[in-house]
Amino acid sequence: MEISDLRTYQEVVEELKKKERTKHLLLGNGFSIAYDARIFSYNALSTYIENSDNRLLRTLFQSINTKNFEIVMQQLDLLSNIAKVFKAEDKFITEIAATSDKLKSSLIEAVETMHPEHVFKIPEEKSEACCSFIEDYLANNGYVFSSNYDLLLYWVLMRNSSKDSIDGFGRDIENPLGDKYVQDYELEYSELRWGKYRDKQSLFYLHGALMLFDSGIDVIKEEYDGNFLLKNIKDRIDKKEYPIFVTGGTADDKLRHIMHNQYLSFCYDKLSIITGSLVTYGFSFGDNDDHIIKAINRAAHHKRQGDPNTKLASVYIGVYSDNDIKHIENIESKFECKINMYNARTANVWSKNE
Repeated sequence: MEISDLRTYQEVVEELKKKERTKHLLLGNGFSIAYDARIFSYNALSTYIENSDNRLLRTLFQSINTKNFEIVMQQLDLLSNIAKVFKAEDKFITEIAATSDKLKSSLIEAVETMHPEHVFKIPEEKSEACCSFIEDYLANNGYVFSSNYDLLLYWVLMRNSSKDSIDGFGRDIENPLGDKYVQDYELEYSELRWGKYRDKQSLFYLHGALMLFDSGIDVIKEEYDGNFLLKNIKDRIDKKEYPIFVTGGTADDKLRHIMHNQYLSFCYDKLSIITGSLVTYGFSFGDNDDHIIKAINRAAHHKRQGDPNTKLASVYIGVYSDNDIKHIENIESKFECKINMYNARTANVWSKNE
């Protein structure tokens, strides 16, 4: 089979419409690369550290055997506190602080390298086309899952005021008065906390995202408020608040990270019980993605009250080349539901051209 033999994205959408089947979307790094291949790349943050000129930083990641920024940052903070308690030499404490600062600055540098300056740098026509593509799922009772931790999807949906994208975050009243009324009394609201709208959630960041932070009690979303979102993220990191995102590592490493975070595990569990059909775009199903295949297979066997129609029936995988086709053919046996392929180049995610 060659790429020219595959159905188009439009044909997939029409087929699912005729079958009256709910469709869900899984986005991979190819979604961001399709916007700008010069900015986004696979495992960009991990690669940034691996190519760092800071030997101590590279050795640190290797010794802890992780590519999880959050874990390394927390370990450095803990080590610094322990060193101070035991009155370690000032040189040692200073070196820990310098390494921690270097890691934080490296993370910010990598993020800034990966992203347009802010949302309004995304051309209007590209932003609108992408939002229309996403909302075709959200507006029809479908879910959208993203394995990307960059800010691109967040920017697009925010810029276009997408009314159907519910990410589960909301504000709580911090100073309620019950039924009492006090003149000129002003309510105070919390930051955007995850959980308030989880029952209505339709947008899921499977591997976290750079605007999501774990406070230790709540998962907080950094809101774009007219200032630079990247600056707000940097300010949080400077306050020792670290983004939730799953970077490189094996599928088992990623799954362990997911299962130890309430937000990530909730998103993963949602993928595991979807019904209808799943369409993927820009998701490569590489060696480190077996945890995603595991969730898909759980959905393929999931039945509600014994009804065989309440499970995942099929997956439509977008491919870009003949080599992609061969790859999917080689791993097709890993899936426990029907697998179809379509030409991802016809999806026109960032363009309104047919």
